[in-house]
Amino acid sequence: MRSLLRSGVALVAAAALGAGIVLAGTAAGADKDKGNGNGKPATASQIYLDEIKDYGVCRGIDPSCYHEWGNGWTEGEPKRILIWSRTAGPRHAHLGSPLAPGLNPPLNADNVAQAGLIAWAAERGIAADYTEDLSQFRLNNYQAVVFLSSNRDTLDDTAQTALMQYIRGGGGFVGIHNAFGAEYSWEYYEGLLGGANFYNHGPNRDGTVETINNRDVSTSFLPKTWAFKDEWYNLTPYPSFVNVLLEVDKATSEATPAGHGESHPVSWCQYYDGGRSWLTTLGHDVAAWTDAPLAGDDFFKQHVMEGLESAMGIKPFCTA
Repeated sequence: MRSLLRSGVALVAAAALGAGIVLAGTAAGADKDKGNGNGKPATASQIYLDEIKDYGVCRGIDPSCYHEWGNGWTEGEPKRILIWSRTAGPRHAHLGSPLAPGLNPPLNADNVAQAGLIAWAAERGIAADYTEDLSQFRLNNYQAVVFLSSNRDTLDDTAQTALMQYIRGGGGFVGIHNAFGAEYSWEYYEGLLGGANFYNHGPNRDGTVETINNRDVSTSFLPKTWAFKDEWYNLTPYPSFVNVLLEVDKATSEATPAGHGESHPVSWCQYYDGGRSWLTTLGHDVAAWTDAPLAGDDFFKQHVMEGLESAMGIKPFCTA
């Protein structure tokens, strides 16, 4: 099922002195009356039953939304990321038991997602720090922060401010799996996810992933369809003004009207408030992060790592 909204131009926000924020935007190359040329609506306004939130920032797939203000990677600079896996609600098995306080505490045997991502990063020359300690949520030494299934109210007010400042300075954000279940009451974070929150999911089960955009670095190596096992998330609202990279086929998804009906995106990217945001709902199964056999796990690993490098600024970002 091809996405109803594969991409959209930036929503450009401008605040005039003494005035409110002004937003305007449509999907790239779309005619409101004709859709996207494939007989389907092409603009978010055509698929929403209610108004799209604007979040008051520049967002979309237009690189003019990006700020080169020092938080992205530059040639010759060490490559560094921070993995954030703090949970304030149900904890996924791939995260294992909560981490001890501090930066880079000893990992437990069941912290397989953290260990896997650290190892994958090391293979590409990327140093990965990790923590679940709010006192260590300091971002200015990193080119990307990875929210690895961190959920519910994972940030306090100070950390929220730190994240906003980091993104506005050109930082990279990668949200994986239950990162979509975080910060429900903070609209800025919802916008960082592409305007989408976790709604519900069916059982962890085998499915078929469809490659929607094979021009991005995180998808260029993928076949048209590939097998994977996951919890297939339903999201609400439907992500808007993003570059949809992957979907799961309708038969697998068990999509609900409160989620996104006919189309079921599982990975996408966007520029947001000066930063780069790369997102996937995939990654539930413990085997996806270990050497245990799982169909499609090599594709998943490369998809995540290429997306991470693009969010850092090492490789081209969010090619439409």
